Amino acid sequence: MASPATLPISNPQSNSGVPGSQSQPPINTPAFRSFISRISSSLRHSFSQRRPWSELIDRTSMSRPESLAEAYSRIRKNFSYFRVNYITLLALVLAISLISHPFSLLVLLGLLASWAFLYLFRPSDQPLILFGRNFSDRETLGILVVLTVFVVFLTSVGSLLISALMVGLAMVCAHGAFRIPEDLFLDDQEPTNTGFLSFLGGAASSAAAAAAPAVSRV
Repeated sequence: MASPATLPISNPQSNSGVPGSQSQPPINTPAFRSFISRISSSLRHSFSQRRPWSELIDRTSMSRPESLAEAYSRIRKNFSYFRVNYITLLALVLAISLISHPFSLLVLLGLLASWAFLYLFRPSDQPLILFGRNFSDRETLGILVVLTVFVVFLTSVGSLLISALMVGLAMVCAHGAFRIPEDLFLDDQEPTNTGFLSFLGGAASSAAAAAAPAVSRV
């Protein structure tokens, strides 16, 4: 009597020990956490240099400048003293402009998310596969650059950002020209990279450090 045929049975645990079989996160978590930590510490340090808002809007210290030279001198001194407040005001104007235009805000957030997940914080050993095609790092960088140029210059996002920056700069220059700086305790020995400028430098260095592994792959 013939023995019954034996059916092949696959072992579901046979691939458990193969390297790379486990799914990897779509983002380089340690680099992303380090970037967020540096941004948070830079923000806390910058806001600690902020001047009181009551001192910024003191109406008794407002007067019309006698000449353009005096207006320029006031702007320079006031920016040196209120730099954190001024850049906070610029950020507030940008935020209000983006919130009032939800489509532009979503497009900008999508662009930033594309840079973060597809290039800056993507693990170096994880290839980018879209629509069944494997994209190299050089191709990914080129696509993101073209997409950024398209979003900034060929959509309403770029004009919205430029107009918001122009409005914010006009407000800063107007306040700096009319605010009398004589009652401010200006310290000429204060380093120029304190306050929000140090935040910008820290953010730039953090972004460069985060993008270094991605750039080395190109």
